[in-house]
Amino acid sequence: MIKKMLSIIPNFTVDLYINLFTAKMKRNSLFLLTMGIIISLSPKIYSQATSLEQIPDKLVVVWTSDDPFVAERVALMYTHAAKTNNWFKDVTLIVWGPSAKLITENTRLQDKIKAMQQDGIVIEACIACSNAYGVTEDLKKLGYDVKGMGKPLTDYLKGGAKVLTF
Repeated sequence: MIKKMLSIIPNFTVDLYINLFTAKMKRNSLFLLTMGIIISLSPKIYSQATSLEQIPDKLVVVWTSDDPFVAERVALMYTHAAKTNNWFKDVTLIVWGPSAKLITENTRLQDKIKAMQQDGIVIEACIACSNAYGVTEDLKKLGYDVKGMGKPLTDYLKGGAKVLTF
């Protein structure tokens, strides 16, 4: 019966229907292929988004300069602003090298760091450096956590903290 019906339809009409059907199938195939790609990539996209959320919100500033202007106008100013403006949740200042001697001699900088501590900034100091400058006990009296800093700094770096050096 279908053959009989098709025999009355001109050939060009049959060809037109076949072409339309084929085009529709190609569009559907392309759509299904695109959706398959999107679905297969979505776990990767999701895992990248969640891994970005897992990066620690931690800033570590390594302060090495013995220049009081660099300390006051750069290292301490940015470190304090990063915490008080909530640019970073956790902020640590590491006193390293010549800055260890400077901080024990400069009461103005000591006052700035005391205010930073009150705002939640952790102050750590390198014991090898403070021993070399003979200021270990002075730094401890200021309330700084004086210890070997090689391993903690390495842990900060490997843990994904943002580390700045001044």
